[in-house]
Amino acid sequence: MRAAEAIASGTGPVSIDAERASGYRYGQRAYLVQLRRRGSGSWLIDPMACPDLSPLGEAIGDGEWILHAATQDLPCLSEIGLHPKALFDTELGGRLAGRPRVGLGAMVEHYLGLSLAKEHSAADWSTRPLPEPWLRYAALDVEVLGELRDAVADDLDAQGKGVWAAEEFASLLDFTGPEPRVDPWRRTSGMHQVRGRRGLAIVRELWLTRDRLAQHRDTSPGRILPDAAISELAITYQRATRPPTTLSSPDSRRARSIRRHHDDLVDAIATALALPESDLPPLTLPPTGPPPIKSWADRDPVAAARVTRARELLLAVSGELVVPVENLLTPDLLRRYLWNGPDSPSTDDVREALLALGARQWQTTITAPLIALACRENPLPT
Repeated sequence: MRAAEAIASGTGPVSIDAERASGYRYGQRAYLVQLRRRGSGSWLIDPMACPDLSPLGEAIGDGEWILHAATQDLPCLSEIGLHPKALFDTELGGRLAGRPRVGLGAMVEHYLGLSLAKEHSAADWSTRPLPEPWLRYAALDVEVLGELRDAVADDLDAQGKGVWAAEEFASLLDFTGPEPRVDPWRRTSGMHQVRGRRGLAIVRELWLTRDRLAQHRDTSPGRILPDAAISELAITYQRATRPPTTLSSPDSRRARSIRRHHDDLVDAIATALALPESDLPPLTLPPTGPPPIKSWADRDPVAAARVTRARELLLAVSGELVVPVENLLTPDLLRRYLWNGPDSPSTDDVREALLALGARQWQTTITAPLIALACRENPLPT
């Protein structure tokens, strides 16, 4: 393709962005990919018309990608054959540099003194043909990324954080999206009001039905049926002894959605009501990690004291380094290490354990001594 030939002939990093149709279409696929490289110009590519962009990846080769908020774009770019060998994330770089606002517009304004229009950021990018103003808007994002990357890199180097950023960027190279959730239907808004396993079964069957319809019609699940309607129907019929014949809602928007998919929703509720007790979902899932910290004081007072002290120390260092505390070490890693932690770990013990859990080297250099200190100050009972 001509774009691949042009990108291959250019020099330096490649600015890349992708536009999705969140809230309009099913999933998070890319509906527009923008690229820019010195000597190659800017290219806007429709991945619906050209679903395999691996030739572009080959043209970039080992060249650095420049992205903003890489974890948002990497999964959809991977789906169309684009995989980075090196990258620079200007949003993550901004966090490490201590910028209080790291959206693309705020970063460009701070570092480059430019104002980016964001009026099309929530547009339906699956629209075809794409309006010319949208295309100009999309092109502008990659046209400023190269200059922004250099400004952020200079800031990081001036603060002595360039190595930290390099480790963070390297850790993103294999990122293909978050791990799939177990029972994603349990995140349905409003289901905290649903009572009993039968009610949960109704939520599950309605959620699965909605997801199937959304996938078949390639539309956002929320456009098929809002979460509030699922929870409302589950609450209404969780104690029913036989399936309903007609469904309704006092809310006009929910009522329209229910009427549109009435028979499918009735079938879903009927399926849930007919399930034997042995097939009903459990009220809660078994824990896969440490319990919530708020329960530690009762269950393990030493662990509670350790995590409280460690958080104090990490927060103080976060302020000194001007780095968000969650970027120094994710709260999940801290919890996983300190729950049922060792007696008197050395700094090296903590560092090795954190690395095994997925922390970066620079993070352990800063945080391991503090966590070891918190453990020493709060020893296990003999």
